[in-house]
Amino acid sequence: MEAQAPRRANRSTVLTHVLTHGPVTRTAIGQETDLSPATVSRIVEQLLDEGLLTETDGTPSTTRGRRATRVAIAAGRGVVCGVDVGGSNVRLVVADLAATPLVGRTVPTPADYDAPRLAHWLADLIRQTVGDHLDRLDCVAVGLPGAVRQHDRTVRNAPNLPQVEDPEFLRLLEKRLATGIEVDNDSNYALLGELRFGAARDTQTAVMFTIGAGLGAGVAIERRLFRGRSGMVGEFGHLPAGPLGGALEQIITGPGILARARDLGLPFDNAADVFHSTDPRLVPVKQYVEQALLIILTAAVVAYEPEVIVLGGGISHALTPDLGRLGSRLREIVPSAPAVVQSAELGDLSGALGAVVAALHNAYGRLGLAEADLAHVPQSDALAGCDLRALAATADA
Repeated sequence: MEAQAPRRANRSTVLTHVLTHGPVTRTAIGQETDLSPATVSRIVEQLLDEGLLTETDGTPSTTRGRRATRVAIAAGRGVVCGVDVGGSNVRLVVADLAATPLVGRTVPTPADYDAPRLAHWLADLIRQTVGDHLDRLDCVAVGLPGAVRQHDRTVRNAPNLPQVEDPEFLRLLEKRLATGIEVDNDSNYALLGELRFGAARDTQTAVMFTIGAGLGAGVAIERRLFRGRSGMVGEFGHLPAGPLGGALEQIITGPGILARARDLGLPFDNAADVFHSTDPRLVPVKQYVEQALLIILTAAVVAYEPEVIVLGGGISHALTPDLGRLGSRLREIVPSAPAVVQSAELGDLSGALGAVVAALHNAYGRLGLAEADLAHVPQSDALAGCDLRALAATADA
């Protein structure tokens, strides 16, 4: 048994290196991981036999002899599906084992369905989206708009889609898909997407707030999601800092903003339009929202000292022109704050792409990657050349 531990560790090291640097030669793997040539050769041959790696065309060798072949992950061996379930839309991305997106889809959420019907609808949508790749579906990860307690997968605090709190929803979804699924809060997955591919890709510690119909939060420390026991880590929107102890979430999310605009006799259909309006009567509303957001940003800084705070969600788009000023005010409040406040780079796909990462981590773990190595995969440039706008295009169910 003692000999198996280093073998597993070496296998994980080789796989991680190929995933992050491949295609790569055996020689390069040995030089950059400090594993012996014999160890690298043995592991690579084993992974080739298992069909997990594939050889590419040879590259010129610096010494005489045959050309050095490079190895890469056998990306087409399997696919994963990342799903972001929101109160308004469901976004799905299907990707191969190298995290290259194959299919993307955005469909309006049938929010009036009860839990069983919603589960069946979502399972069928996933199967339809995966399509011809269904026989190679390795894992599905689903982000939900609520706090997810990981040890029993209990979902709470999902006011915009309360059906997902019913235990029957996940049970029926899993049964209908006939495969295990990963599940987490949608904001955690949004941060995971930005951590691997977006605004937080070069950081170790990051916080993300998604602001729309509700307020969600994700926290990553040393590039790993920090969830806590009940899934409530970072949910500073619950702070009773509003008038008469009202929650901050009620101030900075869409329903609260629209309600204050209506109180002024200014009806809007979209909360983002409040920020785009030049009507001077809306200045107090904007200031009110900004102050509430500053409280939440300050709480994140003093709690986690993040290198970056990422803002995503529909309301955050309207705040983009003010991010520089928000960052300056934040540094006035906490002078030592290292955090940069910036918009999500992946836009509305942060959650679905983060779910892809979570599904890949499940797949990679079963291939032999150690838990500590998962923080480094998949490659941060896996989306290079990908048209995110086309990937997020809305389609009919």
